Amino acid sequence: MSTEVISVRIRKELKEEAKKLGINIKETVEKALEEEIRKAKKEKMKRLIEEALSSINLTEEEWIKAVKETRFER
Repeated sequence: MSTEVISVRIRKELKEEAKKLGINIKETVEKALEEEIRKAKKEKMKRLIEEALSSINLTEEEWIKAVKETRFER
C-alpha cells in the first residue's frame, strides 16, 4: 500500500496534549478520515437510491418488497 503525506495545522496545545496522553496522531487522523469517507459514501448511496426511487414512482417499502421477492425467486 502506498502512502501520501498530508500537512494540517492544528492548535499547538492540541498537539501537546495528544503527545502527553500518548495518542498516535497518524492513526487517529487515518481512522477519522476513513470514518468520514465511509459516511460520505453512505450518504451518496442514499441520495442515489432516493433519486432512483423517485424516478420510478415506487415507495421505499415497495422497493424493499420487490428486492426481497427477487431474492426469493433465485
